[in-house]
Amino acid sequence: MTEVDIYRPVNPELLYLRSEQFDNVLKTRKLVVFSQMSIPSDDKVINAGGIPSRDFSFNKNINAGKVYEELKNYLTEYKKLKRIIFAYSEGSRERLFSLMNEYGISDITFAENWNEAVNKAKNKIVLVVGNLPHGFKNEEWCLISEQDILGERRHRRIGKKVTSKDFIADVSSLSVGELVVHIEHGIGKFLGLENITAGGAPHDCLKILYANDAKLFVPVENIDVISRYGVEDDNIQLDTIGGAAWQAKKAKVKQRIRDIAEKLIRIAAERQLKKADVFMPPQGLYDEFCSKFPYSETDDQLNAITEVLQDLNCGIPMDRLVCGDVGFGKTEVALRAAFAVASSGAQVALIVPTTLLARQHYYNFKKRLEGFPVRVKMLSRLVTPKEAEETKKGLADGAVEIVIGTHALLAKDIKFCNLGLLIIDEEQHFGVAHKEKLKQFKSDVHVLTLTATPIPRTLQLSLTGVKQLSIIATPPVDRLAARTFVMPFDGVMIKEAIYREKYRGGQVFFVCPRMSDIFGVEKALCELVPDIRITVAHGQMPVKQLENVMNDFADGKADVLLSTTIIESGIDMPSVNTMIVYRADMFGLAQLYQLRGRIGRGKIRGYCYFTVPKQKHLKPIAERRLNILQALDTLGAGFSLASHDMDIRGSGNILGEEQSGHIKEVGIALYEHMLEEEIRKLKSGEFNSENLTQEEWVPQITTGIPIMIPETYVRDLGVRLGLYKRIGEISDKDGLDEMREELVDRFGKLPDEVDNLLKTVEIKILCKKANIDKIDAGAKGVLLAFKNNTFAAPEKLLDLIARSFGAIKLRPDQKLFVERNLESYVTRVETIKNLVVRISGLLI
Repeated sequence: MTEVDIYRPVNPELLYLRSEQFDNVLKTRKLVVFSQMSIPSDDKVINAGGIPSRDFSFNKNINAGKVYEELKNYLTEYKKLKRIIFAYSEGSRERLFSLMNEYGISDITFAENWNEAVNKAKNKIVLVVGNLPHGFKNEEWCLISEQDILGERRHRRIGKKVTSKDFIADVSSLSVGELVVHIEHGIGKFLGLENITAGGAPHDCLKILYANDAKLFVPVENIDVISRYGVEDDNIQLDTIGGAAWQAKKAKVKQRIRDIAEKLIRIAAERQLKKADVFMPPQGLYDEFCSKFPYSETDDQLNAITEVLQDLNCGIPMDRLVCGDVGFGKTEVALRAAFAVASSGAQVALIVPTTLLARQHYYNFKKRLEGFPVRVKMLSRLVTPKEAEETKKGLADGAVEIVIGTHALLAKDIKFCNLGLLIIDEEQHFGVAHKEKLKQFKSDVHVLTLTATPIPRTLQLSLTGVKQLSIIATPPVDRLAARTFVMPFDGVMIKEAIYREKYRGGQVFFVCPRMSDIFGVEKALCELVPDIRITVAHGQMPVKQLENVMNDFADGKADVLLSTTIIESGIDMPSVNTMIVYRADMFGLAQLYQLRGRIGRGKIRGYCYFTVPKQKHLKPIAERRLNILQALDTLGAGFSLASHDMDIRGSGNILGEEQSGHIKEVGIALYEHMLEEEIRKLKSGEFNSENLTQEEWVPQITTGIPIMIPETYVRDLGVRLGLYKRIGEISDKDGLDEMREELVDRFGKLPDEVDNLLKTVEIKILCKKANIDKIDAGAKGVLLAFKNNTFAAPEKLLDLIARSFGAIKLRPDQKLFVERNLESYVTRVETIKNLVVRISGLLI
């Protein structure tokens, strides 16, 4: 079976020949065509005798079932031919097999190669892995491709849209020995995976330790009832299994969460009701401005720009957080938003935390807006009082369209003529008092917040959907991730790092946490590297001197800039590619991350050394911060780091100043879930007084069949736990099919135990829909109980029992019993699934 390309004037067509025919083509160099085409009167043409297969995928527009109904009819029509279906991979073959079975196409078998497929196709439908773009049939074959069934396959891999959930997935993974929260039993300690025998069959369970040395075994298919506790505290008491204290604590937190959710919804609703100016940039002028951007925009950058422009055009005040890693192009998003507003006749205020960042943004904006009718001014301590006065006057009378400044912009004497857009850069640096002041700007003004590492409270607002969120996760072309090293302060290593950077033509940042450290470190450096030019910068310098120091360093007049964290925010110096941080244990997680983001901003790899004092025992939290930073040395890790920060500190009461809040009572993951759920209910109008006491529940399914991911299939424990967590969180059939395909592609053919796990999760999903609380199955039958002994359609259920002619019995305790020989594991699973499908079908 071989492909031959025929290039015609319009487009190429693919034809398939027997090997002897192809040999003939190679010898004679003849063209090959399908028989139903008009064949040229030419002796150099062979008729292959085949016609294209039918395209079933267009039926997807009607419904998925129609595709398989048509396929079944087609396969039945040509059952005398050898029927072979080609799948792209092992995983997609599994998925096709599952779907075809589900829609009643039986008598299917697998083949591992073409010869085996030919032999088996005499009396079966064969699924084989192969690259067949389109099927065809002739007097002997009926070949169908996966593309014929499921539609056009994208040749270019389309990147999955990045969401906030993806970024915090790694944070929520379980580690042996850490605290976890069971939704019904409370806080316990995760002791690892343990294989136990349940109903006579092996079953993987999560082993959790509770108070009084009690142990709870949670089946892996119910892993979604477990979440990480996530708050750093050595004094946490383990709960008692089935104790009333946990339920009381959870109810109390739920009431508080309801209050928070209502306030958040009210704030968001009030914002939706307010009107804001609509800004649409003049098309030709805007395109000309965009063309001056010297780089290619990344996909994420374009998405963020589009979302911001849509917000500006919808007439409702924007409140969007753009979270992009350091150097990933957030400033360009701000520039385009600012241009759209300023060119529409309104004013823009860009507020930054430091004078150096204000200076850098000012020069960037001025350079990009050169030649356009937009006036840019700066307000910070780097401008003279006279210039500041002129800028304030220009803001009041509308002569200044864009102003860039520090918190000086929050002064009482600043008046705007027509403020349309407020941009807040590096919002994590502004204190609560500043943010309260910013809120006064915000009632009907569009607000755009830029950050690489959002503070936990802002991150939580974004995750709960109160703030809109855009993520820029794609690095610029040729960007390399900075290498991070955590080590004791060592003169030899410091000397080597400085000289290596100098000899490759670069410069070094040396950062100290306190002003008092600078002069001692400067003296030590002068002795260590006497021929290296060192300059000093800190926030208490006179304005002019600070500006001169930064300009001299930017011009290459010094090799090392010894400074405090004044260089932390947004400083862009591509020639600086080594950073040494003195006493890194004294910095916060986001601070260290921001500092590291100052290097490696060009095409050269950056090196960052976080040093700690020799022989000093670090606090556990400081050690964990440094370990996280060393682990997160990939490009685009800022959002993930913010999630870790939220994990370490908690997100707090998001309406107030408190940072740790009441998360300690139930753990961060459960708190987040409860808040999201509450907001969703309020938004959809589902909330009522009963919801407050209503508990989440998970169906208990005991099948007595082996359920696990064997160690022989996936060896790494961390990977297995991650897979269990992902499988447990699947909520629909499509998700299960995708997981099945992924497992086969990554690890090979599914063992029976893994197949049982996926089928059990599918049964669990159906049980939740049908309000089935418990299933007990064994060799002699299936016992099924409804939650609270209630079913939404009792008349239909009684009708189903009556029509089963005794196969389904209703017991006096309101449970259903199906008596049947279920010794075979396969029959047992299929019987349970069919029963649950029939019961859930009554609710349609």
